[in-house]
Amino acid sequence: MLLVDDEPGILTEVSLLLASSDIKHVATISDSRKVVQYVRENRVSAVILDWVMPNVTGGEILQCLSTEHPQIPVIVMTAMGDVETAVGCMRQGAFDFLTKPVDPNRLVASVKKALQVSELGQQNRILKDYLLADLLGNPDAFAGIVTTSKKMRGIFQYIEAIATSRLPVLITGETGAGKELLARAVHDVSGVCGPFISLNAAGLDDFMFSDTLFGHKKGAFTGADSKREGLIAAAAGGTLFLDEIGDLNLASQIKLLRLLQEREYYRIGSDLLLKSDARIVAASNMDFAALRNSGSFRNDLYFRLCAHEFRVPPLRERLEDVAPLVDYFVQAFAAEQGKPAPFVPAGVIAALEQYRFPGNVRELYNMVHHAVTCNDGGAVTIADFPGVSAVSVRPPQPIDPSNPLFAMFGRFPTIVQVEEYLIAEAMKVTGGNQTAAAELLGLTRPTLCKRLKH
Repeated sequence: MLLVDDEPGILTEVSLLLASSDIKHVATISDSRKVVQYVRENRVSAVILDWVMPNVTGGEILQCLSTEHPQIPVIVMTAMGDVETAVGCMRQGAFDFLTKPVDPNRLVASVKKALQVSELGQQNRILKDYLLADLLGNPDAFAGIVTTSKKMRGIFQYIEAIATSRLPVLITGETGAGKELLARAVHDVSGVCGPFISLNAAGLDDFMFSDTLFGHKKGAFTGADSKREGLIAAAAGGTLFLDEIGDLNLASQIKLLRLLQEREYYRIGSDLLLKSDARIVAASNMDFAALRNSGSFRNDLYFRLCAHEFRVPPLRERLEDVAPLVDYFVQAFAAEQGKPAPFVPAGVIAALEQYRFPGNVRELYNMVHHAVTCNDGGAVTIADFPGVSAVSVRPPQPIDPSNPLFAMFGRFPTIVQVEEYLIAEAMKVTGGNQTAAAELLGLTRPTLCKRLKH
């Protein structure tokens, strides 16, 4: 944030006002000749600009910033309150026009809005770069999500694009699609030092929601024998995940709205105003358009929550994930139960890919667990998956015995088997040096360490 005025007293007064309103990192310049060069050399989110100054006028600076840095919102302050000046400022690209003496509340509101617009613009530019490059900057954060889907990869890129933002995130999608896993990925990618704290809002009345989220003062009500901090305090410096947010009653919605707007809250029974820096990530399987139309979910709360929003596609919209998920679950459950991993025929995979999966990945997880548990060796069959109908599949072409994969494994291997083989070979070639092996495999060292442990 950059504040430009030729009067030192105004610089001090406005800086203190912004600091008291939790607007930090404010730079000040009294010499208008230095403004353009400063903006060229430093990252500036927004500018408060005096209109009448010696040397270089506010109008000249605004014209230059609008041309060179159109993404930076510029708020103009001036003692000239005539309509002509205001119209001229806005035509030149000013974000807002304030007349001196400026109302403090109006100034703070304008600055907060400008910073929010600037931040969203920055996130959109980063997102565009990610989508064009088709790269992930932090693939380890998504290592626990098994997928080959382009839709899911697009979500990963979006999560990385909004990583530095502290604005709320709304995740929608059907039950069992993986919303909490992606909420954790949002937290992991953001790099914050605080914890990931989860609260399921389903079935909570207003008192339980307030007590769980905000906490209470000792003696606030019968049975309050000690102070309760609340989950919002536990999430300080980290992420608060509110699951099933669509179930929240209207009274609780008002309290959550205040927390999002002001970053402030009260514990039950206390008049001490507390501040929160936790990022809010919310999730729901409900249709928010229908909820808002029926009046059961506040419009203003929805628009606060959806500063960043994405939908998790159901499993039936990413059928390419069925085979790798089955393979992953089979290996995991077999290891957990201390038995050899059963073979999964192509016919079983084909049948699963025809199934609708109303319970999504969670339903597939339970299906595979049942199949592995009931299997005593050999191969699973379609009978191990109740409710799934068999489909006819073209028999696979016989594998050429000279195929190197067949020679190494005796049959066509699974992805997990190939991965284990490559890791073992890399460790052998590098003499057990994990850093060198990770580089050889194109992995980060922490990712390789995780794979070795599994």
